Amino acid sequence: MTSDPDVQSVLDSYPEALKKALLDLRRLIRDIARHNGEIGELEETLKWGQPSFLTARPKTGTTIRIDRDTSQKGDYALYVNCQSSLVSEWRALFPHLVFGGDRSVHFRLSDPVPENELRQMITMALTYHSRKRKPAKA
Repeated sequence: MTSDPDVQSVLDSYPEALKKALLDLRRLIRDIARHNGEIGELEETLKWGQPSFLTARPKTGTTIRIDRDTSQKGDYALYVNCQSSLVSEWRALFPHLVFGGDRSVHFRLSDPVPENELRQMITMALTYHSRKRKPAKA
């Protein structure tokens, strides 16, 4: 995995509770990528000033961004490309979560982290392109 040192600087700029939540989410993303052989090399960088994770080689997934939530839907959020079908798929699988249009899922610091749901969503994002390339089963 390659990592931009500016990502840590952005995370360090947040209040402690938000920083902890985002660091936990970052750890989860890295752990999933490290332990799933289908996911390509992960690159951590900043996109639009947000910590972002993308598969570099091979390009198995779509970019995941994490950041504070400025929408009032939560305190922090996980974002994906709004042109993907991911949020629609997640909404069908996890109707109890809070979504923002076609690009995000939102969380409150005061709520328990839905780790099982997050694991599935992150895996789906980091394998999005490889799943789309696979032929449909008969």
